[in-house]
Amino acid sequence: MAIQWIDSIDGLDWAGLAALYRAAPLGDKKPDDLKLVFTNSLYRCLAADDGRLVAAGRALADGRDCAYLADIAVLPSYQGRGLGAEVVQRLLERCKGHRKIILYAVPGRESLYARHGFRRMRTAMAIFADQEAAYARGYLHDD
Repeated sequence: MAIQWIDSIDGLDWAGLAALYRAAPLGDKKPDDLKLVFTNSLYRCLAADDGRLVAAGRALADGRDCAYLADIAVLPSYQGRGLGAEVVQRLLERCKGHRKIILYAVPGRESLYARHGFRRMRTAMAIFADQEAAYARGYLHDD
């Protein structure tokens, strides 16, 4: 495995990135939507093996106060090799200096992020475009 780490989105295969998210599985993210959100993110980290995208993540950040890690994904056949941890670590390095770094994890995967120092928040709240689906997937719960 000769992983190439990529920070630039110039010439990125957006359909390939969408396929990675479907396989991860992190949902059906449209290539045009991914292009928009990755372009608008201050930091990005992508990994390719022989030209094929195998891991990705991004961080929305304002440069000082708040950064939000999002869309951390690893192709299932590459999971368990430390690629997800490397994506998180690379994004955390870029986010150094921010007063807070936030993410939300797929339910059941929180321990992966706890290893990097993330802790549960008592005050985090969210509005999802599909609230019912967010409840069903375990992202939301009633107090």
